[in-house]
Amino acid sequence: MDKQAFLAAIRSALEGLPQSDIDKTLDFYSEMIDDRMEEGLTEAEAVAAMGPPEEIAEQILLDTPLPKLVKRRVRPSRALRAGEIVLLVLGAPVWLPVLLALVVVVLSLFLALWTVILCLYAVVLALAVSGVAGIVGSIVHIFAGDALACLLVFGGGLVCLGAGVLLFFAFSGAAAGVARFSRHMWRAVKSWFIQKGDIA
Repeated sequence: MDKQAFLAAIRSALEGLPQSDIDKTLDFYSEMIDDRMEEGLTEAEAVAAMGPPEEIAEQILLDTPLPKLVKRRVRPSRALRAGEIVLLVLGAPVWLPVLLALVVVVLSLFLALWTVILCLYAVVLALAVSGVAGIVGSIVHIFAGDALACLLVFGGGLVCLGAGVLLFFAFSGAAAGVARFSRHMWRAVKSWFIQKGDIA
């Protein structure tokens, strides 16, 4: 595949995005191919080193902000007929609430996941503060001359502090998992607006 065919394939797959975004992408890949050719590769080798244009276009679309993808997907390829407009308006009491409910459910799931993570970190913070307070509080019992209470409070403070540190690492792993899941789900939502037929 030569450079022009490669760039044309990417342009075709990105059709519907703002022209400035397409031009910026094409300029970037054109310059990369030129750089590789200056390093001694042939045009075909330089193009092959970029990878398949379908994969490049798919990655670009997945990295594109969702509003641009939605606008690209819902932009009609022709003017709507009067009958289609009437159906859209008359059907709005049905399809609009369903669409809004779906959006709210998805956002609620994301919010619930991150609220759980926030609550777990609040537990860690409470344990850490309790541990520090217990250790500092044991000093008060030393001055009061109550050795048994001092040991009890100091031991409780150490247990809370240790539990806080251990749980911090456990909850950090959970937060990383939720972050990966959120990214995966976000990409899945975006992929609904990128059909395989777009990238061919």
